[in-house]
Amino acid sequence: MRSRYSAYATGNTTYLLSTWHPDTRPDSLDIPPELKWQSLKIKSGTKGQPGDTDGTVEFVAISKRGGRAHRLHENSRFVCEQGQWFYVDGDLKTD
Repeated sequence: MRSRYSAYATGNTTYLLSTWHPDTRPDSLDIPPELKWQSLKIKSGTKGQPGDTDGTVEFVAISKRGGRAHRLHENSRFVCEQGQWFYVDGDLKTD
């Protein structure tokens, strides 16, 4: 999760796409250069340990764009295949 956040923050779409499960991966990603990621807070997680085949991560990420702060709160699902973790999808949370 933290590596994907770092990839968003640095605009590393190659890494993001390579860690996205092929069943749900988009053809391309467009990260606006004016979007600046500010912070990431991991709220909770399930599974995701060696030997697990899936897991979830609930997180809150803060970004700024055009001088306005934005909050992304998501519960993300991951799967592990052949020792590699892949982002599958996530449910956005509104609070």
